[in-house]
Amino acid sequence: MSATAGAAGTFRLGGDLEVNRLGFGAMRLTGPGITGPPADIERAHAVLRRAVELGVDHVDTADAYGPHVNEELIADALHPYPPGLVIATKGGLVRNGDDADGWPKDGRPEHLKRACEGSLKRLRVEHIDVYYLHRPDPAVPYAESIGALKELKDEGKIRHVAVSNASVELLELARGIVDVAAVQNQFSLTDRRSRDVLDVCERDGIGFVPWAPLDAGALEPGGPVAEIARRHGATPTQVAIAWLLHASPATLPIPGTGSLEHLEENVAAAALELTSDELTQLDGLGD
Repeated sequence: MSATAGAAGTFRLGGDLEVNRLGFGAMRLTGPGITGPPADIERAHAVLRRAVELGVDHVDTADAYGPHVNEELIADALHPYPPGLVIATKGGLVRNGDDADGWPKDGRPEHLKRACEGSLKRLRVEHIDVYYLHRPDPAVPYAESIGALKELKDEGKIRHVAVSNASVELLELARGIVDVAAVQNQFSLTDRRSRDVLDVCERDGIGFVPWAPLDAGALEPGGPVAEIARRHGATPTQVAIAWLLHASPATLPIPGTGSLEHLEENVAAAALELTSDELTQLDGLGD
């Protein structure tokens, strides 16, 4: 099975940025523990270039990945960017270690404005196509953080504002301040906690970008995902990606990898057609 990222159709982020629904999450290109440079920088560059060759035109990153290194990898590999390539990045987290506590939140307007300026320089662009508030900061009123992104949009530094790790209530609060082009929340075959957010996105034409889209527990040998994969001559990972693409026309999966082989495998999932019975079976994994 082979395909390009365009096999699953397209979506218009913010109503004007048309992208193939299967994108690429660059986080895994960064070094061990998602800090520092990768062990093989040339391989990371090769993965990014091959993704674009395979039709990927939506690349997701963040200033916290590395920190900063991930954005630099993208610019080094792909700048000057091909026409139509959409790069989304994020601000609002600070990376300072490899443990679970190494992601402190900082949603202060002054920090977000500095973070955006840094991303502009590292990505070598005059404006960022899609800029996410990475995670709500409980120490800062959400409206203040979103207000800072609106100011950056008004200044022409951000084309579209987006939010990540947001509830329906926070999404609606943000939309009362600025148009929101996308939401990036955790979502997978067995983690449907953001289904209500996805429903709002589908209803209102907002892109829904699932992070952690590949639930390893659901992909174990001998399980229903593995059996469906066997029938199609596919891999469990491809089934998981295909299910996300079928879950809603608003879903924009961004599976990431540092491997050329896995990249080819992930992109091929855009062409995998699951039967109605298989989709029903997979839908039941979230019950």
